[in-house]
Amino acid sequence: MDQKTLTLERIETAPQTLRDIVQTKMRDAIMSGHFAPGERLVERPLCEQLGVSRTVVRETIRYLEAEGLVETISHKGPIVATLNWSQAKQIYDIRRQLESAAAEAAAKASTPAFEADLRAALAQLDEAMRAQDWSVIFAAATAFYERIFAQAGHTVAWEIVQRLNGRISRLRALTLSAKDRSTSGLAHMSAIADAVIRKDPRDARAAVKAHIKEAAKIAQAVLAQEKRND
Repeated sequence: MDQKTLTLERIETAPQTLRDIVQTKMRDAIMSGHFAPGERLVERPLCEQLGVSRTVVRETIRYLEAEGLVETISHKGPIVATLNWSQAKQIYDIRRQLESAAAEAAAKASTPAFEADLRAALAQLDEAMRAQDWSVIFAAATAFYERIFAQAGHTVAWEIVQRLNGRISRLRALTLSAKDRSTSGLAHMSAIADAVIRKDPRDARAAVKAHIKEAAKIAQAVLAQEKRND
């Protein structure tokens, strides 16, 4: 066969490894509340439920610990990490600074191709929200922001956001489904996208700040209620 005429099919998505699958299942279980904050993560039952070895479970726990979803307590072992308002406030402060700067820069650098890509990401998020599939919602929300940071050229800032992504997703689980919010999370993100696409840096920054402000307010109230219920 002529090597020059050989065409290789592009791999769009890397195949998931067993560890990736277990990480996703464990992360979803924590996000959905199947494992409550403070609950112990015992290796043997996890191995039996997931049908995997202790090595895979231990690797998964270490990975989720790096994401801030799990913490290891002396003489107790790994537990689902608790999240208080002091920690959440710091995360929202970081998001406000990094996301508003990225949205502003992306608006200045917006192109027709990027606009189409951002609209597609927003449509995927809308579809996930309608289906109420939280695993897909978190992935779609992450993909939406990833496009904005990439267009802005804020690669280092995105690395910082990624390190916080587990805790950010936990907070999203608290706020996106809130019934008493004045503006839905999707509406806020649509406003961010619209401002970026209009190439309006000031409105893009303002839209991010409005989104973070309302999300933080809801999270503070929910976490306060959880503390009172303990």
